[in-house]
Formats: sequence, C-alpha cells, structure tokens
Amino acid sequence: MIHYNVKIDAFEGPLDLLLHLINRLEIDIYDIPVAQITEQYLIYIKTMTELKLDIASEFLVMAASLLAIKSKMLLPKHEEELDELNSEMGYEEDPRDELVERLIEYRKYKDAAHDLKLLEEDRGLMFTKPPSDLSDLAKESQPEKTELNVTLYDMLAAFQKLLRRKKLQRPMSTKIARQEISIEVRMSEIMSDLKNITGSKNFNDLFSIPAKEHIVVTFLAVLELIKRKEIDVEQHENFGDIFVHAVKKGAQELGYN
Repeated sequence: MIHYNVKIDAFEGPLDLLLHLINRLEIDIYDIPVAQITEQYLIYIKTMTELKLDIASEFLVMAASLLAIKSKMLLPKHEEELDELNSEMGYEEDPRDELVERLIEYRKYKDAAHDLKLLEEDRGLMFTKPPSDLSDLAKESQPEKTELNVTLYDMLAAFQKLLRRKKLQRPMSTKIARQEISIEVRMSEIMSDLKNITGSKNFNDLFSIPAKEHIVVTFLAVLELIKRKEIDVEQHENFGDIFVHAVKKGAQELGYN
C-alpha cells in the first residue's frame, strides 16, 4: 500500500493560518474576537483531520492556546483581584496580548519575505556575464586618422559655433567706432599669417579680434580663398575642429607677404 504525504503550501504554520483568518474575516488584529477566531481555527483543524492530512504539532499547540485564552476571557474576575491587579500593574492584563505581539512580529517577517521574493524574481530576469577583453578588437577597429572633405555646410556650422562661443548673436548695447576693412585686405592678412607658420592653423584662431564686422569679413575672406584654391581646409573627425593651411602654389604665384 502506497502512502502519499500531502503538503499544504497555503499556510506555513499556525500563525500564518491565524493571519489568513484575520484578513478574511476583516478582524482588527489588536482586538481579536477569540471565540470567533477559535471556532474558525478548529474548523480548519477538523477539515485537515477528515482529509487524513498530517497535522503538525504546532497547529495543535496553537489550538490549545486559543482555547485557553477563550476560557480566561469567559471566566469572571473577582473585584478584589481586579483592584489588586490594577494597583500593581496599572492596567488589566489582556490574555490576548501575547498572541497579538506574536502575530504582529510574524506579519513583519512575512511582509519582508514577500518583498525579498519580488526582488529575487526581478533579479532572476537579469543575465550577466564576465567582462570580455576587447582590447584586441578595439585595436583592429580603431580607424586610422583620415582627412574628411570639408563642405560649405561644415564651414557654416563652425562659424555658427564660433558666434555662439563669442556670444555675438545676443544684442548688446554699446557704442563703437566704425572701422571698415575690405575682404581683399583681410585675404592678404590671412595668407601672410599662414605663410609664416609651419603646418595648419585652427579655424577659430583666425578670428582673434572680437568685433562682429571683423569676424564676418574674415569668414568671407576664408570662403573666397577656398574658392580661389589659395588655401585648403581639413577636418580629422566628424564635428571636430577645422584646420586651415595655405596651398604652396597659390602663395608663391600670388606673392602674398
């Protein structure tokens, strides 16, 4: 004959069963009607017995405790004993106090276990792996330094960035003396400046004078020099700085000083 041991997962112990009954009956845990809760508890124990389920001894101990509490609350107290108790303790001891404290403490741990279970489920959805060594791959995929074709839109973007940096787009109240400078004169100055340096010059460094008229003329002079192929511009990475250098052929033929 084969015996099957059935485990009820709904209640992990007598305190768990009591909390279930309290919640189902909507009972105040600080004012438990012992007669009602004891009756419901004993019905559950009886049902387990009829189903021939193994009843843990702790369930039977709790049943005895509930019956003892019920008996204490039903027994009348003598007035002399009550007065003596009030004078010594300051209040009448409630037979349910110990049970209430145990239920409250158990509920705290039960709620904490529930929260930890949720965290465990969330963590179970995450998958990790040890970090991989990608240094070799990074070396292989690292692009070589190349020169990008600079378009007019790149020049305009650099010019706008320069204006924002110098805050020239914001109107300012000031009095300035008008000092005109022609594009041809500024072109000559730029070529002379580029001829006296080795290598390229940052596009932003051409705008050393913080006057809006000078900046606009300088930008137009740079565009004209590019159009005449007297200077060349280069950019090493997208959205990076633009560098300007003189074309040797143009500098020599035009004779800029």
